[in-house]
Amino acid sequence: MGFMQTLAQAWARNDSLVCVGLDPEPARFPAHLRDAPDAIFAFCRDIVDATADMVCAFKPQIAHFAARGAEDALARLIAHIHAKHPGVPVILDAKRGDIGSTAAYYAQEAFDRYGADAVTLNPYLGRDSVQPFLDRADKGAVLLCRTSNPGARDLQDLLVRDAAGGERRLYQHVAATVARGWNANGNCLLVVGATYPGELADVRRIVGELPLLVPGVGAQGGDVEAVVRNGRTAAGSGLLISSSRAILYASQGEDFADAARAAAQSLRDAINRCR
Repeated sequence: MGFMQTLAQAWARNDSLVCVGLDPEPARFPAHLRDAPDAIFAFCRDIVDATADMVCAFKPQIAHFAARGAEDALARLIAHIHAKHPGVPVILDAKRGDIGSTAAYYAQEAFDRYGADAVTLNPYLGRDSVQPFLDRADKGAVLLCRTSNPGARDLQDLLVRDAAGGERRLYQHVAATVARGWNANGNCLLVVGATYPGELADVRRIVGELPLLVPGVGAQGGDVEAVVRNGRTAAGSGLLISSSRAILYASQGEDFADAARAAAQSLRDAINRCR
């Protein structure tokens, strides 16, 4: 079963549009885990096990593992999710995008080395830089479009000329290009930040039913009601609303996993009230 089918089933089975970002920061771990020899894996595993029936996806952030030499923990974590919680897809947050054979190796890294079901990608080197990911029809290609960070406006709002000679924002051009040109295998998604609800509505109009990964709720201050109202599809889904720190670090005590579950359930319920 491919990523899109798995995602659709997770939306329905868990009645959830919540994606939990797995961004381990050992300094914020509970004291009893902080100095444990396999702390990163143990912390993330316990979060996963506590929240798996509340989410539609997990999204481990590769730099949070690689910076600490914990690539093995990342691989074991993804394998654990697949083994213990089959049907919950894993998006590797790596933001890859490079030319030629390098892109092909990055695709192998994400899908073959780590076993991810999808990966985040930077489209700004053009189609050839992401083609190896697009070619993996059973995997998800999650392309940056209108990101949630304050500096997004520096480039993504620039006016560019389209093929017909008209002008539109760069993020609008990316949305249209991905939806109409790059999605031949039906495996593309776009990243649009919760902190820009007007742009989220704009992208939804451009791309139709294409799924949107929406970071920026919780710690970054994105509004859940605005995200759902502006980003959902006609069926009331089409979104992966991502939260990391607000769920991971809901408690720094030994009850951290239970607190994470409560935070994930609270976000799921808040989203569903708006659907």
